[in-house]
Amino acid sequence: MVMFPKSWHASSPASHKPGAINQDLQPRDKLGILSFEVAATMSRLVSLHQSLSEAQISKLRSDTMRSQGVSYLNSKDQAYLIRLACAELMEELERAADTISRFSLRCNGTSSLSCDFTRVYANLKSGSADLGKLEHPKVKKMEKLIAMTAKLSAEMEALEELEASERKMEKWWGRLSGPIPKQPQMPVANDDYRLELKSQRQIVRRLKEESLWNESFDKAVTLMAKSACAIFIRICTVFGPYVSGLPPVFHSMDRGRPLSRFRAKFSSGPIMEQRDIPMNIPTSTSCPIFGLKSQMNWKKILEPAPDTVGAAGLTLRYANVILTAERLLRMEAEGREDEMAAQREEMYEMLPVALRSIVRSKLRDWWRDPGPLDQSLAEGWKEAAGRIFAWLGTMAIDTERWNNERSMDRKWRYETGPRAFMLHTLHVSNKAKVEAAIAEVLVGLSCLCWYEERRQGSFRVL
Repeated sequence: MVMFPKSWHASSPASHKPGAINQDLQPRDKLGILSFEVAATMSRLVSLHQSLSEAQISKLRSDTMRSQGVSYLNSKDQAYLIRLACAELMEELERAADTISRFSLRCNGTSSLSCDFTRVYANLKSGSADLGKLEHPKVKKMEKLIAMTAKLSAEMEALEELEASERKMEKWWGRLSGPIPKQPQMPVANDDYRLELKSQRQIVRRLKEESLWNESFDKAVTLMAKSACAIFIRICTVFGPYVSGLPPVFHSMDRGRPLSRFRAKFSSGPIMEQRDIPMNIPTSTSCPIFGLKSQMNWKKILEPAPDTVGAAGLTLRYANVILTAERLLRMEAEGREDEMAAQREEMYEMLPVALRSIVRSKLRDWWRDPGPLDQSLAEGWKEAAGRIFAWLGTMAIDTERWNNERSMDRKWRYETGPRAFMLHTLHVSNKAKVEAAIAEVLVGLSCLCWYEERRQGSFRVL
C-alpha cells in the first residue's frame, strides 16, 4: 500500500513571486522551450477538472445524455452513454499522465511525487494506493501559468517576425553597391523599428520570468501530478459505481462507503442514483483507499461502431454540411438571396456521393408533384427545418468544437474550459439516421428556395 509522503503537499520555502523562485536554478533545471508542452498538459488537466465540476456533471446527466439528438442519433442506453463519457475522461487523463511520467524523469529529487509519479499512478489504477493527505489541485495557479505561457508563445512569434524583418532589411542594405543616397526619413523609421524590437524583447524576457519557461521540472511536475491524482479520484467517485474497471473509493475505516471528502468540496457525487449506495455520507478523517477492480480497455469503448458516422470518417464533414445548411436558412429568413447561391454550391460540393443520391431521389419524387404555390406550405417547411436544426444543429456545433479541442491549433491548445463530450457529437451517431435527417433538411431548404424564387418571379411578371 502506497502512502503519500508529507513532502507532496508541503509548501516550498522559496518565494512564490514571479521571477524570484528560480534564480538559483541552472538552465538545464528549467523547463525552457518545453514549457509550451507542459502548459498544454496543464490545460488538459484543468479542462478535466472543469468538466468534472458539479455543474458540468449535473448538465451531463440531466441535459446532454437526455437530449433529443443523443437519444435519436446515438443511443438511449444510459449505461452505454455513461461508459462512453467515463472512457473519454480516462483517456484524456491517461494522455496527461503519460506526459507527466516523461517529465518526471527530468526531476532532481526534491519531491518524491514528482520523481516517482509513474509508480504512484500505476498503484492508483491497480487499486493499491493509500492517498493520505492529498491536496486538491491548485487550479487557479495552473490557470495563471497557462495564461502567461500562452501569452509568451504569442509574443515570441511576434518577436520572431520582427527579427526576420530586421534580417531581411540588413540583407537588402548589404546588397547595395556604391554610395548610399541620402534618405532623411530612413534613419527615423529605422530607429523606430529598433525601439519596437527592443520593447518586444523586453516583453518576452518578462514573460519568460513569469511563465512556465522559468519554472523547475520539479515544481511543474508536482503541480500536474497532484491534479492528475485528484482527477482520478473524482472520476472514480462519479462513475465508479456504474462503470467496471474503476477501483471503488472507500474510507479505510469504513470500506462500505464511497469516498465523500472530495465530493464535499467540488463535486456532485455519483452520476446516477442507486438505492443501495448512500448519496450523503459524513466526511471521515481517515485516509481514502482503493478497492481492487479489473482494468478496462477505454480505447475500445471509444471506438465508433461500424454503422456510425465516425467509422465512415465523415464526422467533421457532416457537421460542416449541417452548419452550412443552418446558415442558409438564416440567410433566407434575412432575404440575402445573393449570398445563398454561392453557399448552396459550396454545401452540395461537400456532400458525399451516397448522401447526394438520397437528396436527389427525394427531390425527384417531389418534382413529380410540386403542387400549387402555397405560402403556408413554405412556412411549414421552414418550421420543420427549424425543429430539426434545434437538435441536429447543437450536435453539429459540439462536433466541430470537439474536433477543434483535439487539434494542435494554438487557439485551442491552451483552452482550460470544460470540453465537449463525444457522446453529444456525430462521431458516434448512426450514419443512416444522420443522412436521413440531413436529406430532410436539404430537401425542405431546396423547396423553400424554389418557392421563394417562383414567388418573386410572379411578382416581377405582374
